[in-house]
Amino acid sequence: MSNSVLVIATGGTIACTTNADGARVPTLTAADLIARSGRSAEPYDAISLDSSAITFADLDLLLELLLADATSTSPIVLTHGTDSLAETALAIDLVLPAGRTVVLTGAQLPDDHPNADGPANLRGAIDIAANPPGPGVFVHFGGDTLPARGLYKCSTQSLRAFALTTDTPAARPAPVPRAPLADLKVPILRAWPGADASLVDHVANSGVDGIVIEALGSGNVSDPMGAAIARACERGIPVVIATSVPHGGVEFAYGGAGGGATLGTVGALPAGPLSAGQARISLATALASGTDPRLVL
Repeated sequence: MSNSVLVIATGGTIACTTNADGARVPTLTAADLIARSGRSAEPYDAISLDSSAITFADLDLLLELLLADATSTSPIVLTHGTDSLAETALAIDLVLPAGRTVVLTGAQLPDDHPNADGPANLRGAIDIAANPPGPGVFVHFGGDTLPARGLYKCSTQSLRAFALTTDTPAARPAPVPRAPLADLKVPILRAWPGADASLVDHVANSGVDGIVIEALGSGNVSDPMGAAIARACERGIPVVIATSVPHGGVEFAYGGAGGGATLGTVGALPAGPLSAGQARISLATALASGTDPRLVL
């Protein structure tokens, strides 16, 4: 493979135009996107999806494409919808071999919008991929270049759509072996004040491989939900505690049946700087590869 930048397109708003009904639909190819960016690169069309529809099987396909040539160091840009861009970025980062760089980008506005941001985002991503700040996975969006780990979508409207959950970028763990994710079941459950045990108990009884809890505050849930999490952990179901708070991450500090400190003592794992979506990706990657989840959280 040459050392020119490869642009892999997966759909998303960056590839969308507006149809007669006013709906945004993906119509542009990788070659179209490159032409609009004003840069030169090699195009490859992988899938064409709204990123809210991307499954573990789709991630397996993308990871296979990215890692097919184990000896390659060619720079790669992945165009992607914004809804799950942060999750895909982390899925790549967790398995990307040392020395490799991948840059993801997308758009908030469709290509036929008078202020379309896709061309500038892709132009910047191609430039970053050609001269990367270092190995690993980065997202270039709205003029910002951010590492994958700890990334989240911070706005549904701003052209600077992504941010990090912590002021200091999180350390990137050593890459783990790539393994198929498609058959794993790792749901995210949202905590709320006064939640009972029924949701966690139901999911724990449904044959899941792991559970991510989007908790409150620094990683706390109600006492009944905490008791249900303890029961799941006792059965050997890995449970990771993330937070619904966008900035700051999880720290197990509080007591009580639903407090983070108690959840830690029963075996639940803190997501640290990872959002619930990224925690799900980390847990699934660990389970698929036979890695201790604590090494990727």
